Amino acid sequence: MMVDNRYATALVIGSVLSLLATVYLSVAVGTPYWYQYSSPQNNSGETPSHDVDSEKTFMEKLYQSSGTLGLWWYCIQGPGSTGSCRSYTLQQQLTSKYNDPVSTTSEDLLRTYLWRCQFVLPLVSLGLVSLAALIGLCSCLCRSLTPTLFVGVLHLLAGLCSLAATCCFLVGLRLLHKLLVVPEEVEGSLGWSLYLALASSPLHMMAGALLMWASGSHRKNYRRMTAYRIA
Repeated sequence: MMVDNRYATALVIGSVLSLLATVYLSVAVGTPYWYQYSSPQNNSGETPSHDVDSEKTFMEKLYQSSGTLGLWWYCIQGPGSTGSCRSYTLQQQLTSKYNDPVSTTSEDLLRTYLWRCQFVLPLVSLGLVSLAALIGLCSCLCRSLTPTLFVGVLHLLAGLCSLAATCCFLVGLRLLHKLLVVPEEVEGSLGWSLYLALASSPLHMMAGALLMWASGSHRKNYRRMTAYRIA
């Protein structure tokens, strides 16, 4: 089936945007720089330790050691440029959050599900894009633009999932900071990993919109040409 140059251009641009967004999101998920703390106590000369017995102890170590937070990783910095990073275990990701970060008497359902959503939704987004790539490959082999509409819908859903994951992270962190107030001498700021995740969302959505437009417009044009030939 012949494809108009406009639709072919839209497909190429959409594919490039999709690839760029997927790389951004993959890097964001795999790096621990969604949020970072800067503390003057980091130069105290103490060796960083990952031994924690509660959420309160964990956050205090991050505050004191200029630590960084990610979806799957966190880093505790030592004096100078030393430090170490560790990944959360699946059990830690699924652990319930509590209204009192020290005890386990009252579960905070909102923070619990925000925490779980923030690491599940990016994986769902990457899964949707992988499925879209597989369908797109089959579409190319079959020389048909019909499945491209479904590919565009998958990209839109992927963009929504990555945006929702970012929102869950920010809201959950804000609630945590209300329970465990950041000391005045500690500065907190958004990290570049978070910005990459934010950038991936509109890129996926733009890719989806272009693919859906190309599929819909090509289908309408093909129907007109078919009706014209029959007439």
